[in-house]
Amino acid sequence: MLFLNYNFKKFFLVFVGIGLLSLLSTCGIWDPADARKVSPNADERARKNLEEGKGFTVMGAFGGSGKNTNYQFASSNPMWRATLEILDFLPLSNVDYSGGIITTDWYNEGTSSDESIKITVRFLTNEIRADGIKIIVHKKNCRVQQACTVKKISSTLENELRLAILKKAVIFEKEYQSKNRKKRPKKN
Repeated sequence: MLFLNYNFKKFFLVFVGIGLLSLLSTCGIWDPADARKVSPNADERARKNLEEGKGFTVMGAFGGSGKNTNYQFASSNPMWRATLEILDFLPLSNVDYSGGIITTDWYNEGTSSDESIKITVRFLTNEIRADGIKIIVHKKNCRVQQACTVKKISSTLENELRLAILKKAVIFEKEYQSKNRKKRPKKN
């Protein structure tokens, strides 16, 4: 029994040693940064590293794809933020930033108990443009219990939503630009 316990400890130490060596070998030889090529601003360095795909992820360490990391920050996209704010009174069933789609759940205002609407917003581009967003409205009519019909409708609601989203996106973009201007240091 003592022999097995001794071998287990030896195996464990060897395993931990190999793990530590593999982690240290990924760091490479220390390479001092050239001050002429590297910005002193931490935010710029972080942005550059994200664009180049550098960094460490937990899933990358366990065999996931660390090189093809896709960072998704929906809060920096004014069209996305504007759409969520305009549709905030509706229950959402699907929100997928990477797929560029927002789908609401069936909504009934309470005026007509047999009619409901569902809105789908598809983002065709990140730019603030009228043709960069597609809005689809579906209407569900239920006459008898479990006998419902669903139709895609063209209504003024699509255009009203598009206009409201574009206006709100322009406001968010202006706020974002003015905030970035304040953060920049003045040049002498």
